[in-house]
Amino acid sequence: MPFRDPTTVFDVAELTAATRTRIEMAEQTQVEVVEAQWGRAKLRMPLVGNRNHRIEAMYAGALFTVAELPGGTLFHTTFENGECYPIAKGLEIKYLRRAQSDITVECSLSADEISRVEAEVTERGKSDFDLEMELLDESGTVVAVSTNHYQLRRNGT
Repeated sequence: MPFRDPTTVFDVAELTAATRTRIEMAEQTQVEVVEAQWGRAKLRMPLVGNRNHRIEAMYAGALFTVAELPGGTLFHTTFENGECYPIAKGLEIKYLRRAQSDITVECSLSADEISRVEAEVTERGKSDFDLEMELLDESGTVVAVSTNHYQLRRNGT
């Protein structure tokens, strides 16, 4: 199973449109891909439309959503989509502060980790990997942290 060419350039507007088309929650929350390259993805979610009406901060479910979505973007920019697919196995999130602005979240996998995942999928048909993420407000303050557990599976597995 080959991974994508690391020099591929991605159009973030196209990735945003594709994400919003495939995942209804991404459309509802107006998530956007702001950076994407091989092994790395960064998304943003606006505060507007995602507020908790009681505390004038971002709704916890919206924060959970923006913490989970970058794994799919990372998959798209790193692995050949026609040969495998990702599934979320679990996600732990810890809310640290009120999110009172737009939120960004970034994830990445090292070249060594990408090679390990690719080798396991080729050999066994699946591979588990984790992503550690920080959710940042506009001032750069960490408002939440998440550990995301994914599995990449070869089609037909």
